[in-house]
Amino acid sequence: MAIAWIAVGIVLIAVELHHLAFYALFVAVGCFGAAVVALVAPDAIALQVAVAIVVAAAGILLIRGRVSAAFGHRHESNGQRGVHGGLVGQEVETLDVVGGADRVGHVQLAGERWLAISGADLPIGPGTRVLVTGVQGTTLIVWPVGGELPAYLEVDEGDAPRPLDGEQEPS
Repeated sequence: MAIAWIAVGIVLIAVELHHLAFYALFVAVGCFGAAVVALVAPDAIALQVAVAIVVAAAGILLIRGRVSAAFGHRHESNGQRGVHGGLVGQEVETLDVVGGADRVGHVQLAGERWLAISGADLPIGPGTRVLVTGVQGTTLIVWPVGGELPAYLEVDEGDAPRPLDGEQEPS
């Protein structure tokens, strides 16, 4: 019976390595504890199961939080998850006209020039404060801070956009 407990423990460690949720790890430790009991008392199946449950529950309730926090802090350099997690939610400024997918513009983010498109598929003038709402590949999807899009007329390439009647140029 000890071999069965060890086999289940190894499978649970493999599951833990894939998910890193730190539940299967403690159940695996409980299985290894039950394997030790099985070596000493091979006929005490109820005791083996009880040891497995108690050790797993104790690990999950008493240790899992600390292990999870320590593992998370060590592997997250800036507290942001993944490449896109650090970009979405950033407030940046447009450098030129940012339009839809057919009129890619640029924004300044973290001292670098990034490709950007308007989330509303309408042009946003240069110098407008925008919020990064998504990422498509290496292109940021942006929306003006405050949620309102200034209305701009498209003009020929190289010319600056003109505001529609009554609208003011962004400062």
